[in-house]
Amino acid sequence: MRYMDFVLTSSAFKAGGFIPVKYTCRGLNINPPLTIDGVLAETNTLALIFHDPDAVSKDWLHWIVFNIPPTTTQIAEATLPSGAIQGKNDFGETKYGGPCPPSGTHRYIFDFYALDKRLDLPIGASRQQVESALASHTLVKTSLAGLFSNQ
Repeated sequence: MRYMDFVLTSSAFKAGGFIPVKYTCRGLNINPPLTIDGVLAETNTLALIFHDPDAVSKDWLHWIVFNIPPTTTQIAEATLPSGAIQGKNDFGETKYGGPCPPSGTHRYIFDFYALDKRLDLPIGASRQQVESALASHTLVKTSLAGLFSNQ
């Protein structure tokens, strides 16, 4: 489901452009600033899944955040929205893990979801748990993709 006015952008990089080193394993390994526009009035909560579909072994999860307040319009650099909960990423941590491909240029995608209810999941919930809960409660979804090469 998509809603044309529901848009995710970043002041740090353009859609389809390269993510600055600062936000990767070679830099400060902090999340880039994100701006959310066009959240539907009926949205109860927001969720974010940041992943690398080009990873060799699987679609690698770098960051998962849910129960973000629906009034959130900015996720500032190196911050977590107040009240939001982080799930466990594929690094085995409940925090942001920046791009860090072993070779080549990879795509990194921020998928942002508007949901009709809060997710009843704990801190450190798995990607499978979050995606299962998202499946029946997503109102709309938007994405922002960036590139990074660890060369």
